[in-house]
Amino acid sequence: MPHVLVFDSGIGGTSVLSHLKLAMPMVQYTYVMDNELLPYGLQSQETIKSRLTALLSWIEQSDKQVDVIVIACNTASTYALETARQHTPIPIVGVVPAIKPAAETSQKKHIGLLATPATSKNTYTANLISAFASECQVDIYHSTALVNIAEHYYWCKELQVELLQAELKRLNICNELDRLVLGCTHFPIIKSHLQDYFTHRVELVDSGAAIARRVQHLLSSKLIKCKSLEARLVHWYATASDKFEAAVGVKPLKLES
Repeated sequence: MPHVLVFDSGIGGTSVLSHLKLAMPMVQYTYVMDNELLPYGLQSQETIKSRLTALLSWIEQSDKQVDVIVIACNTASTYALETARQHTPIPIVGVVPAIKPAAETSQKKHIGLLATPATSKNTYTANLISAFASECQVDIYHSTALVNIAEHYYWCKELQVELLQAELKRLNICNELDRLVLGCTHFPIIKSHLQDYFTHRVELVDSGAAIARRVQHLLSSKLIKCKSLEARLVHWYATASDKFEAAVGVKPLKLES
């Protein structure tokens, strides 16, 4: 049975996991969140590299037989994807802001990027914009408050409306753009509520479906051999498993970085 491990600083990677499960329900999934250091958008590049190296050591020492690792965190991917690949033979799929599809489909050639400060300000993201959106006006907005709002919404099933409205007011996203890239995997969790903010048509673009297609391609030879399409339970791990009372069934994990 193919085994995919999904990693994020918190629960944001579930927005990617949902696409993976929809495309490949028969796969065994393990979800690991490093919520001890949530949000990654406030961590240094060296810290994130160290945590990913520790994660790979944990996988290597376990008996999990992981076939593909998905780093379902834009910050971790833009900061440390290449470093992580040097430490394991297991294929690693990263999540980066969907600048290319947003630029290609924008009618106004005016797009926005909404991400954490670490993602929006780093060189990798600047190179993506230069390579794929040079003919577009690209407005950049960064927020860590939306990460916390999405976490609360996921675990407590409650939207912090006043906090969300205050943060969107602070961001003051331009009404002229027609594509907004959700450059953090937490943001699709509150996608419908973000959409309600706009008074005109703005398409919110994320990488979830593209990541699922990439993983499906990597697992194609093993998926053919699967005899059952029955969905399997996800195994959950967290570096701060007691952080949320609602996190029932989440096993503790210590990353020695």
